[in-house]
Order: sequence, then structure tokens, then C-alpha cells
Amino acid sequence: MTRRSSPAGASERGRLRGFVRDNGLGLFFTLTFLCALVGQALAGHADFNDQLAVDQLQRVGFAEYLTTSDFAVDVAENWQSEYLQFFLYIAATVWLLQRGSPESKELYKAGTESDEDQMVGEHAKDTSPKWAAAAGWRRAVYSHSLLLVMGTIFVLSWLVQSITGVAAFNGQRLRQLQAPMSWSQYLGSADFWNRTLQNWQSELLAVASMAVLSIYLRQRGSPESKPVGAAHDATGVEG
Repeated sequence: MTRRSSPAGASERGRLRGFVRDNGLGLFFTLTFLCALVGQALAGHADFNDQLAVDQLQRVGFAEYLTTSDFAVDVAENWQSEYLQFFLYIAATVWLLQRGSPESKELYKAGTESDEDQMVGEHAKDTSPKWAAAAGWRRAVYSHSLLLVMGTIFVLSWLVQSITGVAAFNGQRLRQLQAPMSWSQYLGSADFWNRTLQNWQSELLAVASMAVLSIYLRQRGSPESKPVGAAHDATGVEG
């Protein structure tokens, strides 16, 4: 005899499928982020132990490696560059335009736009967030909240990179019987700026490539691309 699912069980599965469908993009990138972070930790642990072996020092366990400044600085230096990319992109696209790119606003929309266009104040809708309809500092803060949060995360992760970076750098210097550096000295060191700029240049190149290549190239069905048949000079049009 075929066993039928209970209405409650079917309803629960339906809600789960609906949740996955409605949040698929965030779930996918969260899962792939965690997989990449685990992979980085495993590879970093092996590389760290290889370096210790070269220095004729005792290897460390995986859990211990996760608490080291070497692991923390490798994570932080990538995070700060990613959030710098988003911070600059959000700020630049308010005013700067790129003809033909779906990553740009339409050419007549440069600037912060009118209250009516942004649906704030008296132009807010019933479905608008409460702070969009509020007056004074609450609306001002909410109007720039995405940029503020991205910038804050960038600054904090860059600070973490500098603190963990000097600890990791000094650990290496001590293993080589060299005097440690202070935090302020490390901020001017080649190691700090090499770690920083090698990430910045790759992130900025990626953004520039996306903005320009999307003028001429297409991906059917992607909101990051124009419709396949859209003209090359169509600006601010998503597929």
C-alpha cells in the first residue's frame, strides 16, 4: 500500500522549497563561500606546516592553525579588498556612467536623483521601509546605509588585516632571529602594502572588466547582462 504524506508534512516541504527558491542566490553563495573558506583553511594549514618544517619547528594541528594570525590575515586581506570593491562601486555608480553597460544607470540619471524617483518622504509608498518615509537624520542615514555598512566592513577588515598581519610578520621575523616591528612600522612596510595592493588591483580590474565587457557580450537570462538582442549602446538595461 502506498503511504501518503500528511498534509502537515507536505506543507512543511512546500515552505522549505519556497524558502530555497526565494533565497537561492544568497544560499548558493553562502554555501560556496563556506566551502572555499574550508578549502583555504586546509590548504593554508598544509602550507603553514611546510614552512614550519623548513624552519625545523614543530608542526601545529588544524584547530590550532585556525587561531593563528597567519590564517586570520589571509582571510582579512581578501575580505577588505572585496568590500572596498563594493564600496567604490556603490559610490562611483551614483555619479559616473558607462554608455552601453547594464552596470551603469541610464545617462540622464547621474546623481542622487529626486525624492520622487527614490520614493522617499511624501513620495514613499505603503510598502516602503519606514525610514524612507521618515524625516531628518533617519532618512539621511537610511538613504546611504548600504554605502555606510560596506565602508565600515572594509575599514574594520583592513584594520584586522593590519593587526593580524603584523603578528604573522613578526612571527616569521622571530623564527629568523630578526627584531619584530611595531604596528605603525608595519603599516609602512612592503609586506603590508604588497598584501593590500595585490588584492585591490585584481578586484578593481574585475569591476572594470564587468562594466566594459557587458556592453558587447551577453548572457541570456542574467540580470547582469542586457537582453541578447539589445543594442550595444543601450544603457542601464537588464536582461
